[in-house]
Amino acid sequence: MKWFFSILICLFSYSVCQAQTYSLDHYLQLAHTNSALLKDLQNQIASNQIDSLRLRAGLKPQVNVNSGGLYAPIVNGYGYSEAITNEHTLNGLMQVQKTILGRNNVNTQVETLNLQTLSLNNQSKISEQDLRKAITTQYITAYGDLQQYKFSQDVVKLLSTEEGLLKKLTRSNVYRQSDYLTFLVTLKQQELTLTQARLLYKNDFATLNYLAGVADTSIRDLDEPALQRNIKPDVTSSIYFQQYKLDSLKLINSKQLIDYAYKPKLNVQADGGYNSDFMGQAWKNFGLSAGFGLVIPIYDGGQRKLQYRKLSLQEETRQNYKAFFDVQYRQQVAQLNQQITENETLIAQIKDQTKYTESLIKVDMQLMQTGDLHISDLVLAINNYLTIKNLMTQTVISRLQLINQLNYWNK
Repeated sequence: MKWFFSILICLFSYSVCQAQTYSLDHYLQLAHTNSALLKDLQNQIASNQIDSLRLRAGLKPQVNVNSGGLYAPIVNGYGYSEAITNEHTLNGLMQVQKTILGRNNVNTQVETLNLQTLSLNNQSKISEQDLRKAITTQYITAYGDLQQYKFSQDVVKLLSTEEGLLKKLTRSNVYRQSDYLTFLVTLKQQELTLTQARLLYKNDFATLNYLAGVADTSIRDLDEPALQRNIKPDVTSSIYFQQYKLDSLKLINSKQLIDYAYKPKLNVQADGGYNSDFMGQAWKNFGLSAGFGLVIPIYDGGQRKLQYRKLSLQEETRQNYKAFFDVQYRQQVAQLNQQITENETLIAQIKDQTKYTESLIKVDMQLMQTGDLHISDLVLAINNYLTIKNLMTQTVISRLQLINQLNYWNK
């Protein structure tokens, strides 16, 4: 009895496992969690924020302790010149240095790092969209394979049932042996189609797991992807246009950095400690000093104007790319919307045609029971039904793929 209940429990567990389905959101979350690229970009953003803190820290006074000693002996009049080496020296100094920069100059340097962070953030969003599109594309492909596989199962089940009836009618001489064989060939073809559909779904399901970074060789059913067209009201706020805006800000920032590079630079420093050559009263050589350094650019051979010219060329290139992308973007979105609408119209027509083919098969099945049907007519009706159902599956999947492409741009 225990053995019997154990078998029941195992069968129940197996049924639950087989009935488990996965959704598109499930795979999108897994892919986002497992993506090494997205993690890399987040780390680059964190690293850039650290660089911003380092920049501010580097503008604060820098304090160092410097120490050094030298002994250059003179033996029997031989040795380094004492006037140069002082023969022996020792120093130990605490030094404070600071570069004096204007607030606007500091803010411009900080803005450089902030723009890099914004660019990385935008790149991360685009990479996330790329990943989402790739996962959704493969999910739709696998889902289409699954629908084709289930349809083939239903067809084989239907034909198998009718094959048993036709066999009885053939034995009763209602139909000829050739009619039965013609129908049987159709059944065997669909059984091969079923096997092929299962293999195709298994491979595409494995590819989906691979793209999502999942190590799983089992097969599960997939839920229907609930995709709707997402329309952004303002395309200029798209993440794809945002990069061109950031590039423009970077060029402006670069020009400001060039300007500040030609501003006067002032460095101040001070030190205190012990510095002696031991030539006399070494115990009195404790002291301090202070000084400054000033650099005022006067003439650089025209390098500043050349750098301005380079920035102008980069801005011209940016505008050309932006204008070209704007045309492509709007054309792509308009074309995708048109194709989706045409697919929806075609789906409606296919549904009407499906009703007729289903009705014809039902009538043929009834006529077969009374022997008033040509088997060739039934085979033709079945083939027409298979063709229209395959067209329906392909059109539905094509519509979902088009919506996926459209939603990729509407972010």
